[in-house]
Amino acid sequence: MPETPLRQIPFADAQGAEKTLDDYGADVVLVVNVASKCGLTPQYEQLEQLQREYESRGFTVLGFPCNQFLGQEPGSMEQILDFCSTTYGITFPVNDKVKVNGRHATELYKALKQTPDGGGKAGRVEWNFEKFLVTPDGSVRRFRPKQRPDDPEIVAAIESALTR
Repeated sequence: MPETPLRQIPFADAQGAEKTLDDYGADVVLVVNVASKCGLTPQYEQLEQLQREYESRGFTVLGFPCNQFLGQEPGSMEQILDFCSTTYGITFPVNDKVKVNGRHATELYKALKQTPDGGGKAGRVEWNFEKFLVTPDGSVRRFRPKQRPDDPEIVAAIESALTR
C-alpha cells in the first residue's frame, strides 16, 4: 500500500472534524505540540506573533495539545482552548489532543518524526513545543523545544519557505 503524502495525513481539529495540512492550501505550516502547564508555555506568545506577522503571506501555526510530557496538558479541549484564548490571545488553530510518541502516536507525528533536526537526529519528540515547519511541497524542517519560535534560524526558515 502506498504511503500517504505528509500533507494528506488526516488529524482531528478541536471539534473532532477531520483535517489535513492540505486544508491550509499552499500555506507554510508550523506544527507544534503544545502544553498549558510547561516551562516552555510562554512560547505561545512568540507562536502567536509569528502567526500575526506572517499569516497574510500564507503561513499558519498549528497547535497540537499533548499530555505525554509529565502531564503538562491535562485539561479538556474546552479548557485548553479557553486557556489559549484568554492567556495568550491565540488566533491560530489549536487541534485535538494528540500523542506524539509511542505506539499510539498520531499518524501525522509518526511521519513528522522521521525528519532529522539540524544536528541530524530524527526520532522521538523530546518535549512540548517541538516545531516542524512544513512547506507546500511537503518538505519539513525540525526545531527542538528549547529553540524559541522567534529564534532567527526559525524566522529565516519561515521567510525562505514563504518566498519559494
